[in-house]
Amino acid sequence: MRAIRRFTVRTVLPEALGALDELALNLRWAWHAPTRDLFCSIDPERWESFHGDPVRLLGSLSSARLGELAADEAFVERVRALAADLDTYRSEDRWYQAEGRRREQAGEPALPAAVAYFSAEFGIAAALPQYSGGLGILAGDHLKSASDLAAPIVGVGLLYGAGYFRQSLTRDGWQHETYPVLDPDNLPLTLLREEDGSPSRVSLPLPGGRTLRAQVWRADVGRVPLLLLDSNVPDNDDAARKVTDRLYGGTSEHRLQQELLLGMGGVKALRVHSRLSGAPTPEVYHCNEGHAGFLGIERVHELIEAEGLAFPAALEAVRAGTVFTTHTPVPAGIDRFGADLIAEYFGGGNAIPGIDVADVLALGREDYDGGDPTVFNMAVMGLRLAKRANGVAKLHGKVSRSMFHQLWPGFDVGEVPITSVTNGVHSPTWIDPLFAGAQAEYFTADEIESGSGWYKQDGGIDNATLWELRRQLRERLVHNARSRVRKSWTQRGASAAELGWVDGVLDPDVLTIGFARRVPTYKRLTLMLRDVERLRRLLLHPDRPVQILVAGKSHPADEQGVRLIQKLVQFADSEDLRHRIVFLPNYDIEMAQTLYPGCDVWLNNPLRPLEACGTSGMKAALNGALNLSVLDGWWDEMYDGQNGWAIPTADGVDDPEHRDDLEAAALYDLLENTVAPRFYDRTDGLPVHWLENIRHTLATLGPKVQATRMVRDYITELYTPTAQSFRDVDGPGYTGAIELADWKAKVHAAWPSVRVDHVESEGLHEAVKVGDHVTIKAFVSLGRLSPDDVEVQMNYGRVSDNDEIDEFGTSKLELTDTYEGGRYHFSRAFTLAQSGPFGYNVRIVPKHRDLAAATELALVASA
Repeated sequence: MRAIRRFTVRTVLPEALGALDELALNLRWAWHAPTRDLFCSIDPERWESFHGDPVRLLGSLSSARLGELAADEAFVERVRALAADLDTYRSEDRWYQAEGRRREQAGEPALPAAVAYFSAEFGIAAALPQYSGGLGILAGDHLKSASDLAAPIVGVGLLYGAGYFRQSLTRDGWQHETYPVLDPDNLPLTLLREEDGSPSRVSLPLPGGRTLRAQVWRADVGRVPLLLLDSNVPDNDDAARKVTDRLYGGTSEHRLQQELLLGMGGVKALRVHSRLSGAPTPEVYHCNEGHAGFLGIERVHELIEAEGLAFPAALEAVRAGTVFTTHTPVPAGIDRFGADLIAEYFGGGNAIPGIDVADVLALGREDYDGGDPTVFNMAVMGLRLAKRANGVAKLHGKVSRSMFHQLWPGFDVGEVPITSVTNGVHSPTWIDPLFAGAQAEYFTADEIESGSGWYKQDGGIDNATLWELRRQLRERLVHNARSRVRKSWTQRGASAAELGWVDGVLDPDVLTIGFARRVPTYKRLTLMLRDVERLRRLLLHPDRPVQILVAGKSHPADEQGVRLIQKLVQFADSEDLRHRIVFLPNYDIEMAQTLYPGCDVWLNNPLRPLEACGTSGMKAALNGALNLSVLDGWWDEMYDGQNGWAIPTADGVDDPEHRDDLEAAALYDLLENTVAPRFYDRTDGLPVHWLENIRHTLATLGPKVQATRMVRDYITELYTPTAQSFRDVDGPGYTGAIELADWKAKVHAAWPSVRVDHVESEGLHEAVKVGDHVTIKAFVSLGRLSPDDVEVQMNYGRVSDNDEIDEFGTSKLELTDTYEGGRYHFSRAFTLAQSGPFGYNVRIVPKHRDLAAATELALVASA
């Protein structure tokens, strides 16, 4: 009989064990080994069967077992000690407070009072399945590291009733998706409630007079609150209840409603949380990818309603406090909606007072060369609403500047105002406890942080110990993989009698390669299958065999990705190969925490430069794995020749099939001739050269890939200057925002009359030499603008054969003379400092103290 309703009855804990609830509900246990050990000790078998979920574990305990625990003085003392440790962790000063004091003493801009971090997905722990892949895992690591730094960040997302899908395989290797419904009462969440105990609600108007309502759940990620909006409330109609049903599912309109709830509803949820908790109002709003872009519209609405601002001034105030991060280097990865659908949600009877639908459409419309003006682009809106923007690796920043160049016509690609902050990973989450324990035993805290412990001559981890650690991790992975393979084949319909071969799957002494990620086509899951006979020889080599573990989900609507999985699975099903290559279904955090540490080599072969960052290789490296990767994403900037291998790429080859053949051949060559021989080259039973590479990786790469480094970079390079920009336009009446909006309107209106009339140079002789002095003179017309509104610049540098200045410096020309009719003379003396072909140009750009860069208005007048 099927239940018509399901709910969870929570356990009532004895008073002596009351702190267990707090320990279970605070997700710090996800990266705090002593807390996990405490819960495991309650019932190891149940702990394993519940996949390390303390909320489910506590909910399963009988009154008798709870009574036994309450009578165990040693256990009760452990609970009290860990609760006290959590209290200290949540209240003590850490890096953020120390940095704040340093800045105050140095007279530097103050750190933000609070930062709101919006993301469509968050990967905190397997027990809270609200993520699909790298974007969510990155967001989770961002919050965890912010907690470790004691940065005042609050996360904002959606609570999906079924999360992402669970993946299994059919008998013939097809991906099969299921969507188990999650019970929020059985998750590490608490419902945000009003003072009278009623659930807090936020609401948004929908077309047709409908209303979308949502309640707000709070997850505590250490000392960082994460607010998750849930539309599955009785007050909604059936369609509205399903808005947060699953991650990245449904029609285009369904996705739009999710993103409206995330952005606009998320701002409302922040206000409720601040009102109830006393948390400071954020000075910075970080939009992690375009899904949350509508947060800017809600903030504009707030200022129009509360402060009486006109739309342009409200927009400047909102933009001043917004950071946007783009995560995709491919246009297909960006959410795009029909402009007519956006007009339906922001026009007519659904219009927001003070915000014309044309103003909303102007933020996201692709009204540039090569764009589609009938389309509303969420990344474009994110960029137009943000004071500062970034990609997630140096190469990705470069790709993003090229990808969005048309938004800043007239500027060089290198000037597009998209910087980069390279992603990092939260090491306490991803370093295996065995490996972390060994470091803690042999190294000081400073030696662990700097990586220098791996070079210690005395008292460090010797080669034999390091190799044994690596083997233990590999062996544990082998046993875990066998269990998963058996479960998968059972789900595929195999009987126990057919599965005797599973006990021989993989070998703890064989070179082990991992490949796990989402399965869009550009990540090339099946590149390793380009020459199956060559791969077969690698897997079955009599002296230097290789074994490969593969995992990953394809979006159900991506038919090509689903077919790639089937192709890989069918190859791995071959009876003569299935002990050397396996596909592990349902890739998630729990699997990853065994997979990364157990692999010797982490493989990544995307189509360069289409990988934004790709942090899985970072997590493997933290455990002593060596990366074997195309020079893309983070690997492009961190590969140094000793921390792994770079797969040569056939950049410039237009035929995709031929390019794949060339790069697959390069991969096989590396495996056959370099990677496998080095792993199996032994001196006194130890692969000395391989171990040298491991030490170098841990010592030099380990400190660079930390998410604490990443969050510090965001705080110092993006959050703090953005907070200062917000303060500059904030204040009574928002006079700064009004002045900036009026100035921008004046500049836009006057710009058609702005031009460089004439450029002269003095001091150029027939034979120009290094050290010669040249004076550049520019005669310009500014129309109704004054010299204070602009900067006249000279751009200079080495020129190519076609007279392009590829990398140029910029110098400001000074006002020299004033003429009638809005005409001016600017000049600058310049010393020639480099030999070779040299060129320059002169241009005019807007200038204002509140601009983040000269590109902000996307206006330029060049000679």
